[in-house]
Amino acid sequence: MDLKKLKTETRNPSTMHLDQMSVKEILQQMNREDQFVPQAIAQVLPQIEVAVKKIIMSFENGGRLIYFGAGTSGRLGVLDAAECVPTFGVDPTQVLGLIAGGSKAMTVAVEGAEDDQELGAQDLAEINLNAKDTVVGIAASGRTPYVLGGLKFAQSVGATTVSLACNAPAEISKFAQIPIEVVVGPEVLTGSTRLKAGTAQKLILNMLSTCSMIGIGKVFQNLMVDVLPTNKKLVERAIGIIIDATNCPRDIAEKTFRKAGKNVKVAIVMILADCSKEEAIEKLKKGKGFIHLAVQS
Repeated sequence: MDLKKLKTETRNPSTMHLDQMSVKEILQQMNREDQFVPQAIAQVLPQIEVAVKKIIMSFENGGRLIYFGAGTSGRLGVLDAAECVPTFGVDPTQVLGLIAGGSKAMTVAVEGAEDDQELGAQDLAEINLNAKDTVVGIAASGRTPYVLGGLKFAQSVGATTVSLACNAPAEISKFAQIPIEVVVGPEVLTGSTRLKAGTAQKLILNMLSTCSMIGIGKVFQNLMVDVLPTNKKLVERAIGIIIDATNCPRDIAEKTFRKAGKNVKVAIVMILADCSKEEAIEKLKKGKGFIHLAVQS
């Protein structure tokens, strides 16, 4: 495909003299261009909704959410996957991010990796992709061979397939049950898809993971009740969450937090349902992880 036919590769008429603009003018133009991103995402919310529902189904059936891509797209997937662990307390294997060329490619471009369809299939095969999983192939161009190969392999094993591109029509859409094509237009700096395209991808990945985690009980009200208190800041946040969720005094929150084995969700149920740690765990099990259901049982 001729790159010049892709919206993400065309020149932006508003920035033809970018090199002659003042710093203030460049910043103002970048800010104006960035405002197109949420507008473009609004157009694809129905497809994102379908994808979220499929991801929730995967989680409920013991499956995983797997992002894969090359370059900026791959890095954004790895980032979103990594952040799910501390934010939602999930096992590191529940949300995975794969990037063409492996972990080295997070900081250094790996020559030829994104051009290899077989590598995309191989990377998914190595994590034992199965029909319970949902995969999200990410490619700003919509034509990256690594992503195409991965989506084709995912189809062959019966996994749910989602594609995320910033061009339409996108080649990868042909190999996805749920194609998401968010067209943000030409970049301020021609072809630099880490800009508007990358921002759009990041925002959509935020939606996919956050909404899916809400859908399996990882949130109470608007609080991240499965946060992992792995450092002083997060311990403080955990105690604050308990206070916000229960409206209890700080000393009660701290005491119950310790009794709950530093499990925020268990501590909240202990306070709201006035029960022991063991009873809270059982209530959460009956409520499928949802606090509002647990305290009713």
